[in-house]
Amino acid sequence: MALSQPAMQRLTLDSPIPDALKQAIVALGNFDGFHLGHQAVVGRAVSRGAHERRPVIVATFDPHPVRHFKPDAAPFRLTSLDQRQRLFAAAGADAMLVFEFNAALAATSAEDFVAELLAGKLGAAGVVTGEDFTFGKARGGNAGTLQRLGAAHGIVAETVGAVALDGLPVSSSRVRKALTAADPHTATRLLTRPFAVQGVVQHGDKRGRQLGWPTANVELGPYQRPAYGIYAVRVTLDDGSEHDGVASLGVRPMFDPPKELLEAVLFDWDGDLYGRTIEVALHHYIRPEAKFDGLDALKAQMDQDAAKARALLSPSRA
Repeated sequence: MALSQPAMQRLTLDSPIPDALKQAIVALGNFDGFHLGHQAVVGRAVSRGAHERRPVIVATFDPHPVRHFKPDAAPFRLTSLDQRQRLFAAAGADAMLVFEFNAALAATSAEDFVAELLAGKLGAAGVVTGEDFTFGKARGGNAGTLQRLGAAHGIVAETVGAVALDGLPVSSSRVRKALTAADPHTATRLLTRPFAVQGVVQHGDKRGRQLGWPTANVELGPYQRPAYGIYAVRVTLDDGSEHDGVASLGVRPMFDPPKELLEAVLFDWDGDLYGRTIEVALHHYIRPEAKFDGLDALKAQMDQDAAKARALLSPSRA
C-alpha cells in the first residue's frame, strides 16, 4: 500500500463542504483501528451510497475523544490520520471528514450535533454507525437518538451490529490487548492487515551500522505500544515499494540511556532513508528484548533474528 495520499479529499468543518459531497451517506465513528467492525460500518455506507447514487464520507475524530478528556493517558492509537485516509479510500469512500475533537465539540449537545453539523454543515442524507455509537455532550446521544433526531432533519440513520471473531465482538481494545500480549497474528486477524507504524526516519547513533545492520529508526509517537521485542516486518517506503525486514521495538537494553524506538532493518536494500516516511508492519513476534554479554554476542543474535525473520516472511509460508 503506497504511502502517497489517495485521490480522495480530506475535509474539516473549517471550510464549506463541496457541493459535490452534499447529500452524502456519512459513516460516523472513531474508526481508529479500522478493524473488521469498522469496515462493516463503512462498507454499509459505501453500499448505500452506490444504491442511492450518493457520495460517501467517512467521518472520524482527531484527536481521539479519550485523548481530549484524558490528556495524560498512555499512547493507544492504532492508526494515524494518513493511514486512515488510505484505508477509507481503499474501502470505496469519496472523502474523509475530520472532526476536531476540542472543548467546543465536547460541549455540543446531541441535538445540535445533528442539527448544526450533520444536517447544517454537512448536508448529510444518511448516516451509518455502529450499534454502540454515542455522541454529544456527556455522550448524551446514542444510535436511537441519532435515528430520531436525524429523521426530523431528513437524515436516514441506521446502525450496523457488532462483528464477531472467535465468538467475541471485534473491538479496538482486543487489538490493543493482542499487541501488548506479543500476539501480532491475532491483531492481524482483527484488523485484516498487520498493525503498522508510520513515521519519518530519524538520524540515530549509527550503532546498527557499526554492527553490520544499518537501521531505519522511527519514533513511536502516539501509537499503541506493542510488546517490546524483535519482529519480522514488512516495510513500505514512500515510493510504494515493500521490503522484508527485521525490527527491534523497545528501549534497547544494551545501550544507555534507554530510548524507546522502532529500529527496522530492510533486507537486500541499500539507500538513504533519512527524512523519508516509511510504514513498518509487524508480521511475526520473534523474541523479547534482551541484554547480551558484549556487542559480539548481540551481533550473533541479530544474525539469528534476521535469518528467522527471513524464514517467517518467506513466500513458502504464505
